[in-house]
Amino acid sequence: MKKIRASFRFVVFVVSTLGVYTFWWITRFFIPNKQFWRQYIFWRWARNFALISGMKVEVIGTAPKPPFFLVCNHLGYVDIPALRLVADGIFVAKSDIESWFLAGPIVRNMGMIFIDRKNRRDIPRAGAEIIDKLSRGEGVMLFPEGTSTKGEEILPFNSSFLEFAAKTDLPVSYAAISYRTSDGEPTASEMVCWWEDISFVDHLFRLFTLKEFTAIINFGEEPVQNPNRKELACELRERVEEKFIPVL
Repeated sequence: MKKIRASFRFVVFVVSTLGVYTFWWITRFFIPNKQFWRQYIFWRWARNFALISGMKVEVIGTAPKPPFFLVCNHLGYVDIPALRLVADGIFVAKSDIESWFLAGPIVRNMGMIFIDRKNRRDIPRAGAEIIDKLSRGEGVMLFPEGTSTKGEEILPFNSSFLEFAAKTDLPVSYAAISYRTSDGEPTASEMVCWWEDISFVDHLFRLFTLKEFTAIINFGEEPVQNPNRKELACELRERVEEKFIPVL
């Protein structure tokens, strides 16, 4: 039964994603406010993902309003639709995604900022692009751990990702994300968090076997500012850790 559910959901998700993207690609030529339209389409895709996967979102606190720069811990690709449902913004993602078949062009056209985390020279370029997006009134979200985890703890934040924020004295908002599954279901760390050496497609199929699950997003009260990037990274990690609910 679970495999049938997952297969059906997988097909619906692929068709839905292609349908939403095609609709956006055609209509973007006629919509005057292209930034608004792109953001709406991105939200619509995230909403479809939630409906198809059975994801519910529980919010603690208040999401910032654009423009904002927000950091959050990272548990996997599900973080993106979960956060996008409650915060109007785009994401900074690893450059590997840009080369993914079909998914790469789609997320690039949705405004994703790509960064080569192995190349320190690429970080200033990404920082400049983030500032440009903020100046255009967009929210930007970043996962400064640099990798996804199984949700046992918050990894140290990479301070180099925050250098541009420290130099410009930019207020940085923060949030902690966690997941839980229903009683009797496998744990969220196994089913939702993407930390194992398993392909995206295989993990997505596994996720779709769940009847439902919940994303819990806990937003911080006040943004953090600090001209020292290492101190900024440490303080943000501490703030996120205070809000974090370990994944069980």
